[in-house]
Amino acid sequence: MSASIKKKISAVAIVAAIAGATWIGWDWFDQRAVPDGLMVSNGRIEATEVDVAAKFSGRVAQILADEGDEVQAGQVLAHMHIDSLLAQMREAQAQLQRAEHAVKATQAQVSMRRSEQAAAEAVVVQRHTELNAAQRRLVRTEVLVKDGATTGQELDDDRARVANTGAALNAARAQANAARSAIEASDAEVTGATSTVAAAQATVERIQSELDDSTLKAPRSGRVQYRLAQPGEMLSDGGKVLNLIDLSDVYMSFFLPTEAAGQVALGSEVRVVLDTAPHLPIPATVTFVSRQAQFTPKFVETANERQKLMFRVKARIDKALLSKYQDYVKSGLPGVAWIRTDPQAQWPEALQLRDLP
Repeated sequence: MSASIKKKISAVAIVAAIAGATWIGWDWFDQRAVPDGLMVSNGRIEATEVDVAAKFSGRVAQILADEGDEVQAGQVLAHMHIDSLLAQMREAQAQLQRAEHAVKATQAQVSMRRSEQAAAEAVVVQRHTELNAAQRRLVRTEVLVKDGATTGQELDDDRARVANTGAALNAARAQANAARSAIEASDAEVTGATSTVAAAQATVERIQSELDDSTLKAPRSGRVQYRLAQPGEMLSDGGKVLNLIDLSDVYMSFFLPTEAAGQVALGSEVRVVLDTAPHLPIPATVTFVSRQAQFTPKFVETANERQKLMFRVKARIDKALLSKYQDYVKSGLPGVAWIRTDPQAQWPEALQLRDLP
């Protein structure tokens, strides 16, 4: 049998045992002696528990809280060893600097390529002007040759001059096109270098996040219940270091049979009477009624068996009261929950509220 199946069976057995014990507690009270509009059941004080755990595997360096300490939300409770993360951070920062320098270098290269393009385009303009001048000279020479005013050699020279300046213009244009292509290539290099910077920056941020997570803080205010690890201990991912109890979220959990649970509404008033202080009723309010039975017989065939279905109910204690007497708050304390199902019903004298010491 696997460990997970054993855990599930154990959990079911615990729920069944609690529900069974609650049924005995319910049956122990003579409900006929309870005043109209009220009902009563055994219960136990519970509170929201939160584990403070390491996000990543590592060795515990320091624990700053002990069992019983009151802590505030955001308070630093423990540190994990971070030598390896610090080395990774230095490496990542060096890579980021290298990438930033590469961006500057490629941007400088783009500027140089743009200067080369401007020079090449200026040469194109110059060669184009020279070609126009050579063509006009050739036209004049052709007229002079027809009139016999110049020699054929002069005509040949002007024709050669036009051809040469035309070739020079084409070469200048080609050089300008090459300069434009070089600029596009340099722009692509800038884009690539910028992406490298973004990747390096993301790496730095990720490592910084891991460094931040290596400082374990209280997720909410409460009291340290258990110290689950010691300095120097090696923990796996999610390894627990401390267990907190939220003193602002305390309630009594109890079970009611079908008929009784059907009469309880959210917001119903409750008086909690603890075994440790039977003379001091504590005000509470119903905040949860299970929609499904927590304990059900194997077969439900008769009305009598349906009465054995047990529904879990929570009665939350006033936060202002908890804040005032948080030093006395302890989970697991047994007691009795008196529930008022009729808002017009009067609380018995023993359940009248009185100032707590």
